[in-house]
Amino acid sequence: MTQPTQPSPPPQPGRPGTPPGPAPPVPAGAARPGEAQKLRELLRTPGYLKTLLFCGLIGIPVSLAAFWFLAGLQQLERLVWTDLPHALGHDSPPWWLPLPLLLVSGICVGQIVTRFPGAGGHIPASGLHPGGATAAALPGVVLAAAFSLPLGATLGPEAPLIALGGGLAIAFRHLTGTPETPLSTSLLGAAGSAAAISAIFGNPLIAAILLMEVAGVGGLQLFAIMLPALLASGIGSLVFTGFGRWTGLGTGTLKLKAGVDFPRLDTGDVVWGILIGAVVAAAMTLVQRGGRMAAVRVAGRPLTMTALCGLAAGVCAAAYALGTGRSPVDVASSGQATLAELAKDPHAWGVGALIAVLLCKGAAFSLCLGSLRGGPIFPSLFLGAAAGVLLSPLPGLGVAAGLAAGLAATTTAALRLPVSSVLLVVLVLGSTAMMPVAILSAVVAFVTSGLLPAGPEIPPVGRTARAAAPPPDATPAPPAA
Repeated sequence: MTQPTQPSPPPQPGRPGTPPGPAPPVPAGAARPGEAQKLRELLRTPGYLKTLLFCGLIGIPVSLAAFWFLAGLQQLERLVWTDLPHALGHDSPPWWLPLPLLLVSGICVGQIVTRFPGAGGHIPASGLHPGGATAAALPGVVLAAAFSLPLGATLGPEAPLIALGGGLAIAFRHLTGTPETPLSTSLLGAAGSAAAISAIFGNPLIAAILLMEVAGVGGLQLFAIMLPALLASGIGSLVFTGFGRWTGLGTGTLKLKAGVDFPRLDTGDVVWGILIGAVVAAAMTLVQRGGRMAAVRVAGRPLTMTALCGLAAGVCAAAYALGTGRSPVDVASSGQATLAELAKDPHAWGVGALIAVLLCKGAAFSLCLGSLRGGPIFPSLFLGAAAGVLLSPLPGLGVAAGLAAGLAATTTAALRLPVSSVLLVVLVLGSTAMMPVAILSAVVAFVTSGLLPAGPEIPPVGRTARAAAPPPDATPAPPAA
């Protein structure tokens, strides 16, 4: 008696006659049908749509506040570094001017850190932080920035802007009586911070991507997937560029031809860009490590050490001005205006001036990172540009490629945000021609700085530290069984 024939399974597509095996696993980062359904349900939620609408409306007052905040800082900076020297009979800032200014800055910031809620904002050496300050901490954030940036701190305004924008957005929610939920708090903080920081970059896309990376959307998985994708895209762009020139064929592009031509990429640009990414990232990691060490010192004695760090940063600026005959503002500033001058006429800086500004501004940057209040983006950009111009005479390396590699390496090592760093390089250079070099340098810098020790943990300072400390008579808890 013959057994009944069992129906054979349908053949697997692409492999006739082969029975299908187990379903292949879905990659961790791939979208699933359930996630699309959850997204549709979220978009249909009235609370989410109301929060989304409120985030759009809140961008108007936050952007206005950010505009006046930045305008006020610039007016104070002009008063201190232009009007004051003229009143003292000098055509330009004298070499000694950073000494009293940064001493006053350190004394005032030390008082704000110890007496105001929120300690004047987060310590710059700890990097950029998402969200905003509480309503009670906003006065300290504004005052600490006003006594740091216009008086010569080697920091930028982006960190106070993030805190100001996020804090104002949350404060406006309390005024309007909008329901408070963890989701609405996160959305409002991110929206307010992005609205504020877009004022300094003049580009809403960079502000949005920067806040996404700062907030760590996707966590470790984001960086695990993003780095290979970023590296492969940069190499792919180089391959397409090389084969297009070799064969004379085209594949089509969305790129529009700009009015200014950048030099063509060469092999030397790529090789030197990779090496610059590793070396410059290692140097920037040392600067960051110095900032963390300074922050540890300041946490123990905030009033005294903040004043001493401010004075030491002033000494760096004064020594640079005495040694080079240039303005101390090259060191005692965020570097935003000086960066434009350097990029416009890099040959106006001699080798000695470039080495001096790298050493003095790097030291001042470390001191300010651990003591005063501000952000790390603009000093990092300037240091990267100076390093790129200094190394540009290397055989096979041009100024444009040197700038791209240096800018990408320093910002990536300082911020640990490779995608935002590449976009900042494109914004600064005003062209995508050097983007492959910037991508390779950014990936190498990210890996290099991640493998090197970051430095000591930064303890809380000021009223935050006192609130976290146990009472003097508190007895330690018994060890767990």
